[in-house]
Amino acid sequence: MKLAFHPLAPDRWADLEALFGPTRGAVSGCWCMWFRLTRGEWTGHGRDGRKRAFKRLVEKGPPPGILAYDGRRAVGWCAIAPREATPRIATSRVAKPIDDKPAWAITCFYIDKEYRGRGVMAALVKAATAHAKQAGARLVEAYPMEKVGSTAWGGAFVGVASCFTGAGFKEAARRTPNRPLMRKSL
Repeated sequence: MKLAFHPLAPDRWADLEALFGPTRGAVSGCWCMWFRLTRGEWTGHGRDGRKRAFKRLVEKGPPPGILAYDGRRAVGWCAIAPREATPRIATSRVAKPIDDKPAWAITCFYIDKEYRGRGVMAALVKAATAHAKQAGARLVEAYPMEKVGSTAWGGAFVGVASCFTGAGFKEAARRTPNRPLMRKSL
């Protein structure tokens, strides 16, 4: 399988919508807004409001992440942005910053069911890191799970640690047993 990668610009919205499902919104109607909203905003927006908010974010730019394509079909998504664009990180027990170094954050993934377990996540980590570097990032962080057995209800939406290790990320902190904070200097 040969994948191509493209930043999520407004002209690719329909591709993201097809991947997420027009009403489903990826995992639990997230529309990739979990790390971008406070808990109250998350609840107040509802699924449709989160979709509208994410579409506005995409239209405003810069691209909030990368899509993976197999041919003309989007088969995977990776959210990556400067850490300050994802304010929930600052209050997260797992992901809160360990220092004041400016960093970009890889916060979530969504892979089409037919493509899971085929290396799409690992390829997206590399493509997202390259995208951040091209945009001027000097440090990229992630807050993945260490996969132990099967992952519940899409819990791997934050990524799987082995995909980051394979891309040269190193553990920088660990605040919970199954969730390292990982970093890569660019």
